[in-house]
Amino acid sequence: MPAPRHDGGTSNTGCRSSCLPSPALSTGGGTSVTITGTNLGGATSVHFGTKTATITANTPTSVTVISPSGTGTVPVTVTTPGGTSNPLSFFYVGAPFKSSIAPVSGITGGGNTVTINGTGLTTATAVNFGAATATPTVVNDGQLTVTVPAGAAAGPVSVSVTTAGGTNNGLTYTYVDGPTLGTLSPASGPASGGTAVTIPGTNFTTTQSVTFGATPAPFSVINDSTLSVVTPPGAVGATDVTVTTSGGSATATGGYTYLAGPGI
Repeated sequence: MPAPRHDGGTSNTGCRSSCLPSPALSTGGGTSVTITGTNLGGATSVHFGTKTATITANTPTSVTVISPSGTGTVPVTVTTPGGTSNPLSFFYVGAPFKSSIAPVSGITGGGNTVTINGTGLTTATAVNFGAATATPTVVNDGQLTVTVPAGAAAGPVSVSVTTAGGTNNGLTYTYVDGPTLGTLSPASGPASGGTAVTIPGTNFTTTQSVTFGATPAPFSVINDSTLSVVTPPGAVGATDVTVTTSGGSATATGGYTYLAGPGI
């Protein structure tokens, strides 16, 4: 019998260079793979290297199998009563490793972009933030970016990356609710600034800045519901006060009034 050929040729078992999905499998196996070619009916075995795959479907032009575990690049062959096919190359991909994520928190509504660093990320197809899934952009094998999906509620969630090599967990991202502001006390003071003001509200723990109009003010986080702020100088009249946290921003419109000093 003539030797099997890669293109199906004159061999009784012709395996063309067509295998679905792409020729990259998890090292743990368990991937459904379809091999197409000619004279494949009655297949008795499919080998990935030295290991035998489980045949789940077979026609004269295709064989579907569940891949065994493996590592590196291995030849795939199909054996029928007519002989053994030419080999096709498949390579096993290890599960991804994630080393860091930045930033580590953001608004519950999602929409911000995070960067994930690690190894084995080239074939990444999905990133899960808890139960929510997002499609990543692969920068290179060691880095990807992804737009964070909306979270179900404030709090930490596990982050997993899925590649051709499998799924890996190990990182955490925290959804943060936006702040709310109450009435400032006192709500007015001299235009020269320097007044100590207490701002009541909620979700202040991750406060990043406080501004009076466009001017930043020095602040201290007393607790999640209280900020202590020193007013910067400002123009006479009402001004907006904005608190920005990891969860977003909130503004008290005209929340503080600068007063003119006396003149004699």
